Amino acid sequence: MTHPASVLAHARDLPDGDPWAGLLILHGAGSCKENHADMGRAAADAGLAVVRVDLRGHGETGGRLDGHMLDDVAGAAALLPGALPLVLRGSSLGGYLALVAAARAGAAAVVAICPATGEQLAEGVRAGKLRGEHDPAAAELFAAYGLDAAVEALDVPVLIQHAEGDESVPVESSRALAPLLRHPASRVQLARGGDHRSLQHDATAQAAVLTWLRAALSGPPAPAPGRSRGA
Repeated sequence: MTHPASVLAHARDLPDGDPWAGLLILHGAGSCKENHADMGRAAADAGLAVVRVDLRGHGETGGRLDGHMLDDVAGAAALLPGALPLVLRGSSLGGYLALVAAARAGAAAVVAICPATGEQLAEGVRAGKLRGEHDPAAAELFAAYGLDAAVEALDVPVLIQHAEGDESVPVESSRALAPLLRHPASRVQLARGGDHRSLQHDATAQAAVLTWLRAALSGPPAPAPGRSRGA
């Protein structure tokens, strides 16, 4: 069975001028593309072409999240201009997928915010506690692809942001990934306090992502204060 990107409901955020990179935004369990419109606007203002998708079992896509998630991410990347460096940015479930699917999608950089682990996600499906609609095959995929092996195999810039007050995914899981990061531009940024969702929508954290991306991908400098590229 093929899983073309066209089956995933999506929205685009485009810059005024020519983009210097493409950003695919992946939401968490029970969320949807609209919940990440703030990051989409911020990234477009910074000169990135952005696609936000509804994963299977979520939002307008419907169906159930299944064992083809990694193919879905790779397929969704085709919704962005192919000549641009591809960046995957995900939170929680989306952070897990961004890291695990990066090689398959051909990502040039990855941003993972409070990424859930495969073990946590598999247990959530089996216990019926993971939000959204899921097929049992999703648990099999989560169990088969661990974050440690995925991160250790990546040789592209990776930024992991995690709130120390995260009540759903302990910050220790991201701390444990730090020694596995291979690329010299990779970073783990920890924020005091907060919760599982706070960094996703924090303007300072979003700006830190964009600043890091400019350096990691040798993108254009940040616009001068008082100047905007428009929404």
